[in-house]
Amino acid sequence: MSDLEVEYAGLLRQRHRIARCFEWCCLIATSSALLFLAVLLAGVIWQAWGWLDLQFLTGFDSRRPSSAGLLAGIWGTFWLILFTTIFTVPVGVGAAIYLEEYSREDWFTRLIKLNLANLAGVPSIVYGMLGVTAFVRMFGMISAADGVTMVISLGFGTLEIPLPLGRCLLAGSFTLSLLILPVVIIASQEALRAVPPSIRHASYALGATDWQTIRHQVLPAAVPGIATGIILALSRAMGETAPLIMIGALTYLAFAPGSLNSPMDAIEDPQRVLDAPFDMFTSMPIQIFNWVGQPKADFQHVAAAGILVLLILLVAFNATAIVIRNRAQKRISW
Repeated sequence: MSDLEVEYAGLLRQRHRIARCFEWCCLIATSSALLFLAVLLAGVIWQAWGWLDLQFLTGFDSRRPSSAGLLAGIWGTFWLILFTTIFTVPVGVGAAIYLEEYSREDWFTRLIKLNLANLAGVPSIVYGMLGVTAFVRMFGMISAADGVTMVISLGFGTLEIPLPLGRCLLAGSFTLSLLILPVVIIASQEALRAVPPSIRHASYALGATDWQTIRHQVLPAAVPGIATGIILALSRAMGETAPLIMIGALTYLAFAPGSLNSPMDAIEDPQRVLDAPFDMFTSMPIQIFNWVGQPKADFQHVAAAGILVLLILLVAFNATAIVIRNRAQKRISW
């Protein structure tokens, strides 16, 4: 065996040792993260044991830990996420389509993309301050004392829109929309960018227009990535606390927005549905934040039960994203 072969064999053994060490480091890092997560989940489940029951899910908050419920937070979170989805998805996906499919690659487009990347990393408390200024106070253009109310008759009810909006549920949804909009745009851009250019070229070769190509070829192929990004962004919005505290979400609330305690209330009185967006509100993270700060020790168990419910909803959201992505990918045949 020559000296060169001996040297090469030694270098090869050294590389294998380094590769094994790196593999073990990655395994230890992954195991440590899973271990810490398991310990946290076990602690939350242990504290919530016996407190998470039907009364907790169907009752409102109370000064007594044994009577405290999460219903106001569940309904508040439902309305927040519903309106956030309505405001964010069309704007976010539309902006991504324009930036990827229509805009020219010039300095202005690059500036927009750079700002979107920066906005995605801005702390959520900054968006809360922006929400207070823009939506709650409307930049001070209309004072609360001299505020006006727009009344719109819809036949089955009356929509009353206060100006400025004040500390209502709609202001919270607008604020959360601003928070997750950069994330939705960036995720949608990446999904559109992942579609092979040959798909577009083949569509153009057959005489399709830009919109026909986007509508029938590009968007169906990008749906898995877009849907995954939207659901993950909404999961982040569901767990946010700081922006909602800034705009004035209540920590203690004994009623749901619009006094809608069940779907049957909306059927019996549709006016409540129109009143809900402009009503006071709370959310699950806000209630958990309030319970954790209570002096009574039993409220720690109530907070743990609320955390468990929020974790279950977040896991359900993420599982939905995985299911949508897998089913949409099966329909794609390139």
